[in-house]
Amino acid sequence: MAMDWMVFCKDTLSGDVVAGCFGKGRDITYLDWLFSAWGWTVSVSLTALVVALVVGSLIGVIRTLPNSPWLVRLGNAWVELFRNIPLLVQIFLWYFVLPALVPPMKNFPPFILVVLALGLFTSARIAEQVRAGIQALPKGQRYAGMAVGFTTPQYYRYVILPMAYRIIIPPLTSESMNIFKNSSVAFAVSIPELTQYAMQVGEETSRPIEIYLAVTVLYVISALVINRIMAFIEKRSRVPGFVAAGTGAGGH
Repeated sequence: MAMDWMVFCKDTLSGDVVAGCFGKGRDITYLDWLFSAWGWTVSVSLTALVVALVVGSLIGVIRTLPNSPWLVRLGNAWVELFRNIPLLVQIFLWYFVLPALVPPMKNFPPFILVVLALGLFTSARIAEQVRAGIQALPKGQRYAGMAVGFTTPQYYRYVILPMAYRIIIPPLTSESMNIFKNSSVAFAVSIPELTQYAMQVGEETSRPIEIYLAVTVLYVISALVINRIMAFIEKRSRVPGFVAAGTGAGGH
């Protein structure tokens, strides 16, 4: 079957081919719709990534706090809870179950609920990476912070976390790329992102091959951009001569 890439230049209502492939005024082509869906995917992914980094870092730190067994257990419970429930189930819980149990949540837009579900799901994985990064550091770094009079929040802020984040940039890169791919489940609650676009437009136009190929290319571009940004951050933040402690030398 021959490819028909002009499908993207068609008006979504009339089906007529639009010159230049971009609609004018209220006219919308399938190409306009494609880029709009890409924007939704990027918005959901980046917002959820911010939530995941903030919450994941907090939980990761909590799991390494000295002399705080109950906080450590709380952090462990958080990781096990969000890591072991499938993402799609979590999205349904946030979208259908929690608003029924907490009526004010019925006023939350679906975008917020999906971001929370995706962000908290990813936060469990990032928390594990932060914990591993902290425990890979030599014990002497903690003692050095204590020796100069830092409080626990201060030596985490100024000594431990800056070095731990440098160690975990590679796995954080993978999680950042994964969050773009995982955002595809947002179609289940009618977020107009790329996957929902592909399903709906592929059916409307009877051209699923062209539609899914275009959507695949945009997912690949998104992942590659994230990869290059994180590689740049890793290169700029590298500390010459720094090597994480081996097994047995850490222990934070």
